[in-house]
Amino acid sequence: MSGVSGVGLLVCLWLASGRGDLLIPGQDGPPGEAGSPVKTQQKRSTADVTVEVYSVTVDCTVASRFAHTVMTSKALNKANVSKEIFFEVDLPKTAFITNFSMEIDGQVYVGEVKEKEKAKKQYEKAVSSGQTAGLVKVSGRKMEKFSVSVNVAALSNVTFVLTYEELLQRQRGQYEILTRVKPKQVVQEFQIVANIYEPQGIDHVDAHATFLSNELLPLVEKTVAEKKAHISFSPTVDQQRQCPGCAGSLIDGDFVIKYDVKHDTNLGDIQVVNGYFVHFFAPPDLPRVPTNVVFVIDRSGSMFGNKMRQTREAMLEILEDLREDDFFAIIVFDHKIEPWNETLIKATEENVDRARSYIRGINDNGGTDINDAVLTAVKMLLKDKADKTIPEKSVDMIILLTDGMPNVGESNTDTIQQNVQSANNGSMSVFSLGFGNDVDYGFLNVLSQQNKGMARRIFEGSDAALQLQNFYEEVASPLLSEVNLRYPDNGVDQITSNHFNQLFNGSEIVVAGMLLDNDLDNFLVEVVAQGSEDNFQVQGKASALDWGAIYPDEEYIFGDFTERLWAYLTIQQLLEKSKSGDQDEKSNATAKALDMSLRYSFVTPLTSMVVTKPEDEDKPQGPLIADKLTEEERQEAERVSYRYADLSSSTSHYASSAPTYFVDGDPHFIIELPDRDDALCFNINDKPGTILNLVKDPKSGILVNGQIIGDKQMPPDGKMNTYFWRFGIIQQKLGLRLEVSTNGISVLQDGQRVRLQWSNSTTLKRDNVDLLLTKDRSLTITLKDSVKFVILLHKVWKKHPYHRDYLGFYTVDTHLLSPSVHGLLGQFYRGIEYEVTNLRPGEVPEKPDATMFVKGLELNVTRGWQRDFKRDLKNGENVPCWFIHNNGTGLIDGEVSDYRVSGLFKTL
Repeated sequence: MSGVSGVGLLVCLWLASGRGDLLIPGQDGPPGEAGSPVKTQQKRSTADVTVEVYSVTVDCTVASRFAHTVMTSKALNKANVSKEIFFEVDLPKTAFITNFSMEIDGQVYVGEVKEKEKAKKQYEKAVSSGQTAGLVKVSGRKMEKFSVSVNVAALSNVTFVLTYEELLQRQRGQYEILTRVKPKQVVQEFQIVANIYEPQGIDHVDAHATFLSNELLPLVEKTVAEKKAHISFSPTVDQQRQCPGCAGSLIDGDFVIKYDVKHDTNLGDIQVVNGYFVHFFAPPDLPRVPTNVVFVIDRSGSMFGNKMRQTREAMLEILEDLREDDFFAIIVFDHKIEPWNETLIKATEENVDRARSYIRGINDNGGTDINDAVLTAVKMLLKDKADKTIPEKSVDMIILLTDGMPNVGESNTDTIQQNVQSANNGSMSVFSLGFGNDVDYGFLNVLSQQNKGMARRIFEGSDAALQLQNFYEEVASPLLSEVNLRYPDNGVDQITSNHFNQLFNGSEIVVAGMLLDNDLDNFLVEVVAQGSEDNFQVQGKASALDWGAIYPDEEYIFGDFTERLWAYLTIQQLLEKSKSGDQDEKSNATAKALDMSLRYSFVTPLTSMVVTKPEDEDKPQGPLIADKLTEEERQEAERVSYRYADLSSSTSHYASSAPTYFVDGDPHFIIELPDRDDALCFNINDKPGTILNLVKDPKSGILVNGQIIGDKQMPPDGKMNTYFWRFGIIQQKLGLRLEVSTNGISVLQDGQRVRLQWSNSTTLKRDNVDLLLTKDRSLTITLKDSVKFVILLHKVWKKHPYHRDYLGFYTVDTHLLSPSVHGLLGQFYRGIEYEVTNLRPGEVPEKPDATMFVKGLELNVTRGWQRDFKRDLKNGENVPCWFIHNNGTGLIDGEVSDYRVSGLFKTL
């Protein structure tokens, strides 16, 4: 009953044409994957466009909440040479791709769903040979991106068709269909059509779009009958234009349809079609059950800045929403557990006012002890229940908000899950809200699943406080608990989950299954649950709907939708079961989910869709792979795009596509540019003992220098590795001097010196300076109203014959530094303009060479990767990048010798 539903599309087609690569539509360019065409900064007039996108259509059919969406795009290569065209679609995270095909010159290439491991071998082979492969990627909170490319011959057409399906989920009283459209140019045929068929009866339909102006609003046609709704949007070429004669399109944003159905009976709605049944249960007018809620709030040092402020804002609003018959408590935690009250108290006006005053005073500090914090909440609820100080007829819940990994007390996540499950023993629900990208969402998700709750990610941004409030609104009004939907044992088979911990106001329970003999005369249904006062119990007999009679003109549309709805719901629930439970249960659920994914051709996290790419003169045959991301994989991918945004003291100052700059390893300098899906990297090879300037901003008084160290002795391969082992940081205006080495940290400010050891987690707060030290891992340095850095400690086995401990230096936030900032890293803080073209085979097959135009120079660069250790300190994660040879010559200003300084705190 959680998640966001809808259908969505982002249509982008672009072509590769040498140095003048052009996005069609738009000017953004394709992803910078190894072997793929690379975006450039050149622009062309519409007269130069050689690929015409002449048709974009979206056709969505919803039958009893099950949405089937077909997105079709057609393009013509008008040039006299072949062009590589990229196709992108944004689709909902909750959807499964069911089909993808390309038609080129009458030849149709159709995707085939395979087990992921088998498809992966084909994909890896394609990537290693420098070919382009299609992948589903992250695309915001609700969407993920499907992207493919294909070479189209001169004067030829290509048609892309993508189909995906999902069960729409009711949240806060509505279903949502979301279509994302960003064509960027006018299209001859542009149409969005949605047909909604709901035999239960349609209550209301609302259609709107973020891009709809007064001129476009009348173009949305909406026809709503008792059991059918039709919505269409089809602007002409002239109506799409931003201005008369302009090539740019007004169509740029989200087209949203929200609707609800009629809920007239307590039994709900049961539909039987082609031997499968589906039961929608959302009884009307039930009284709300009072709640006993303990808010467990992380106030550790990583909650600094926006996160803490937004948490306070959300909690102030949430407290206002408590009902007088609710009981509540607040526990804040860092490395210490601090209950605001020892027992739950009634949500009277006076008590809420006192709680609001307390919330206003919460500040961030220290480490993260999730284990003891949640166990304290469990014990408090159990004790109050045993003492009968809270109502018996009520729902008990814990709402945990955290942004980090447990690093104080019990830090093993498996043990924490076992501890909470054992202490709780099914007595209450644990809802987990994971704030930002560093949180271990997989751990929180299992923790909640094991304790009758659910987890939700809270995305950083200006609306984070609203996300928290919206989540609370979803769970704040339980109507029923321990809901059981019962069907004849000898009449149904393979039913989906039919026991639910809660039913919340505005949500819906869905159960589907197979009828054994179509004997509807004996198909009795019973629902039993615990209500606010008395037990809830209702019985009834299911009857088959005559879809042909209800929709005489559209009977052919529906076919096997009930079976596919059942399969979709079954796979979703099996995937959830595969994350929790014992190993046998996980393995069994995974095997069943894989079997059904293959049988029904769903692209799920266990399968991939392989499309055999047509062979052409320039490139060998190679597969395109469409994958489905898990929530954890999606989160990991977002970390690349939103690097360290969760550590920023002010996320509102820069967008999610903020660049990242760091140096780590031997030493590898990396400039990540998420807005271009690209990165640049170079190495500095210098003698051990050399001190290099990394950042220098005389205007703001910031200086960062680093000293290089080498291996203990020359390794057998004859290559001496060098690293940074010591950094000197000055903030002149604050009178601050920091020395960070592999041996420890020294802080000197206003004549006072403090020494910190890597062996202890601690925080240090001074005027305008905050330090967060995570034991043997990282030091976060926040210079308020200035900049934030993270330094990572890489520990090596003390008896290693060659290697030593070393440090990595990561820049988190630079927006308040002056335009005059410089240094080996600092010079890139204000951006870098470059173009890459002429992709060609390199010395190593998986590392192609290319030509880079930068700073008026033409450089030979190589597509490779370097490692980012922010998430995985031991192994790191590979970051694809364009490698600039010879100590970054041509990319950095001047020579390496220009950055050498005579001392750790010297400018010369």
